[in-house]
Amino acid sequence: MQTISVSDAISQALVEEMRRDPRVMMFGEGVATKRGDLLTEFGPQRVRNTPLAEGIIAGTAAGAAAMGLRPVVDLLFAPFLSLAMDGIMNSAGKLRYLSGGQFEFPMVVMTMTGAGWAVGAQHNHNLEAMFVHAPGLKVVMPSSAADFKGLLKSAIRDNNPVLFFMDLALAHTPGPVPEGEHVVPLGQAAVLKAGHDVTLVSYAKTVGSCLQAAEQLAAQGVDAEVIDLRTLKPLDEATILRSVRKTGRLVVVHEAAAPCGVGAEVAAIVSEKAFAALKAPIRRVTGPDAPAAASWVLEQAGVPQVEGLVKAALGLMAETEALVV
Repeated sequence: MQTISVSDAISQALVEEMRRDPRVMMFGEGVATKRGDLLTEFGPQRVRNTPLAEGIIAGTAAGAAAMGLRPVVDLLFAPFLSLAMDGIMNSAGKLRYLSGGQFEFPMVVMTMTGAGWAVGAQHNHNLEAMFVHAPGLKVVMPSSAADFKGLLKSAIRDNNPVLFFMDLALAHTPGPVPEGEHVVPLGQAAVLKAGHDVTLVSYAKTVGSCLQAAEQLAAQGVDAEVIDLRTLKPLDEATILRSVRKTGRLVVVHEAAAPCGVGAEVAAIVSEKAFAALKAPIRRVTGPDAPAAASWVLEQAGVPQVEGLVKAALGLMAETEALVV
């Protein structure tokens, strides 16, 4: 076992997959500049910078995938994805279906998102739910170095387009990562802490906040279960439902705004398939429906904090007691 940062885990995944499969190539904004080691080992035919033209990058990736290559493209910040919607959603996401399965589109679109660097609203916008809503796409948003490596390797090997989001605040976070071959399947959530009183479901940086909240709740006699979704599409419904049927209470947490977010989908699934098990209403703890601030203090105010998660969980416990009375 090695201890490395999220950024290093991503680099390991890229190097290993490019060595394993000569069809894997990487291009995007500043790729060859930032990843000189890849350029040195694999050359400019497989690692190259592009103009700052996100629509062209995504369209080129879709075309390369259709012709048998396995492109990984880096579009830097998540808001820039709005300039590449046609290539990602209207081409890569749909053309496998429209071709009757004759073509595959094994492409990975990497991007950074979330608060942590105070980069302002046009560079910080959590758009993951938009791509969950788009047919034909898979969406990954890990929280640990091991999952960043294992899920990126799975994403590169998948025959469908995958959106791979890196939460900015996690980039330099260290963690244990198995040495050698390490692959994490898409579509499998992880139960990071077992519990029987309340279920906390999250992804990306707010997973760490959920684990901290679980510690504080334990000190108050509340045993919380913490689930890291890891993959937002396909979503691991079975793990979520199994947990809620055990605890009877659910708090869904993410930094993205509440309207039509991943939390809303999780809440809908539980309401439809495990309503009888609920002992209290489902609660969402999310970021505000507003552009992100460039001020560090204001930016952090928009991120769900541990205190808010503890309050939400304790509120569910109190509501249950009131209902019993």
